[in-house]
Amino acid sequence: MTFSEIKIIGVIGSGTMGRGIAISTATAGYNTILYDIADEIISKAKVSIDKDLQKGVDKGKLTAEAKEQILNRINFSADFNSLASSDFIIEAAPESMELKRKIFSDLDNICRDDVILSTNTSSLSVTTISTIIKKNPERVIGMHFFNPANIMKLVEIVKGDFTSDDVIKTTTELTLAIKKVPVLAKDTPAFIVNRIARPFYGEALRILSEGTADVKTIDAVMKNCGGFAMGPFELMDLIGIDVNFSVTKSVYDAFFNDAKYRPNFIQKKMVDANLLGRKTKKGFYNYE
Repeated sequence: MTFSEIKIIGVIGSGTMGRGIAISTATAGYNTILYDIADEIISKAKVSIDKDLQKGVDKGKLTAEAKEQILNRINFSADFNSLASSDFIIEAAPESMELKRKIFSDLDNICRDDVILSTNTSSLSVTTISTIIKKNPERVIGMHFFNPANIMKLVEIVKGDFTSDDVIKTTTELTLAIKKVPVLAKDTPAFIVNRIARPFYGEALRILSEGTADVKTIDAVMKNCGGFAMGPFELMDLIGIDVNFSVTKSVYDAFFNDAKYRPNFIQKKMVDANLLGRKTKKGFYNYE
C-alpha cells in the first residue's frame, strides 16, 4: 500500500483517542470509518465529536461548513465488517494484548493483504501483536498518538521486528498528511515518551504518598518552576488514571519489575473506586 492509494481510513475504538484520531483523519480529507462494538457506544461518540468540533466553531478556528464536511466524512459503525473497505487501519482499543491480538486476527480475515494495520498502543509490543497476522505480518506498525489526538502533534511511528521499510514510509507520509509530526521509535517497552514519563508520574505519586507535598503543590511547582504546561496529577486526570495505571503496569512488567517503574498503590485504589479523572468527573481533582 502506497501513500497515494490511501482513500479510506478505519479507526477501531471510539474512546477519547479513537475520536481524536478520527477527527484528525477526517479533517485532513480522508473518508473515515469509526468503529466500536455497540450502536449505543458509537452514538455517544458521534455526539462527543460533534461537541468537540463545535468548540472549534465557537472559537473561530473552524467554520460551520467545515464542521459539517468533517462529520460527513466519518462513517460511525458498529459493524466490524465495515472496516473491510479500509486502505489503512488505526487500532485504538483499550491497552490489552489479548484484545489487540484478537482485533488484528479478525482484521487479517476481512482486510485485503496490502492494507496497513497500525496500533495506537502506548506500551505493548508491536512485534508481539504482529505475530497473530498470517497474511503479510510486515504490514503491522505502531502509530502512537497523544491525547487529545486531534490537537497534539507528535506521533511515535514504531517499527516492529517484521515491519517493512515501505510500510514505515507510507505511515510516515500519512502522519504528515494529517498534520502530525512523526518520530521513528524502535519496538522497546513504552517507546520514547511514555518511558520518559513514567518517572515523572511515579515520583509525583511517591512524594504524595510520603506526605511531602499535596497534589496542588506538586502540580504548581512543576508548572511554575519546571515550565510544564500541566502538572503530573492534572495530566493523569486528563489521560485517565486507569489508562495511566495500565501503562505503568505494562512497562513495569516489560522491564522485569525494575523498581523505577513500579506502580503506586494510590493509583490502584483510585482505579478500584472508579475515580479516573476528567472522564468520571473525579480524580485527583473534582470536575463536577
